[in-house]
Amino acid sequence: MIETLSLSSVPLLTLVFFVAAIYSSVGHGGASGYLAVLALFSLPVAHLSGTALVLNVLVSSLAFWSFYRAGHKLPAFSWMLVLVSVPFSFLGGSLTIVDSSYKLLLSIALILSALRLAIAKRSDAVQDLREPQPMALVGTGSSIGFLSGIVGVGGGIFLSPIAIFMRWTNVKSAATLSALFILVNSLSGIAGRAIANKLVVTPAIGLIIAALTGGIIGSHLGSRYFDGMALRRILAAVLLIAAWKLIVTHFG
Repeated sequence: MIETLSLSSVPLLTLVFFVAAIYSSVGHGGASGYLAVLALFSLPVAHLSGTALVLNVLVSSLAFWSFYRAGHKLPAFSWMLVLVSVPFSFLGGSLTIVDSSYKLLLSIALILSALRLAIAKRSDAVQDLREPQPMALVGTGSSIGFLSGIVGVGGGIFLSPIAIFMRWTNVKSAATLSALFILVNSLSGIAGRAIANKLVVTPAIGLIIAALTGGIIGSHLGSRYFDGMALRRILAAVLLIAAWKLIVTHFG
């Protein structure tokens, strides 16, 4: 279903640009940020989650390409993690969840993750990496996929801190992994919503241009110029933005 709204205001497009730039600098697509911005402009978030996911696909594609081309390769376990998540994000996207109280718990988890990333010592950035067990990958991929499908995001907001905390990969490879994860799960979430006849996409060239421009700039800076500690701090800010969005929608 396609619904047309007037989305040409300069403040809105400016915020979308900055969301895309900040999120893409850590390998994310920005869906939670887009939803927060759209909510600020009194637009029906339930009707615009499809639009946020479409923008997510565009920006996460740019982020993946930028980080991969800059030499930050995918960990060997990436495909197993991504493939496991797909059917669960599809299922989550097809469900209609009435009770949104889970968002408060999610926001608390995101805030704690952000604090951990923000206060990390520089020595934390270089650690011996550990190969994840297959069951850990299955559990992580399925749960994040399902959760991201329900919430209407790509899942990188949950995957990045887990991959870093568990020492499965370094910060920049985690960004590459998150971008791929977000891209695939956003597409799966869109498909789930379409099958359930819940997909509403608002065509707006201005939104697309703003998101793509921000994604190009942010992903280029993040993949080539920001060091590991800078990316940790930016990711912490992204997590706090997402937590704020969840809290606002919970109490709103």
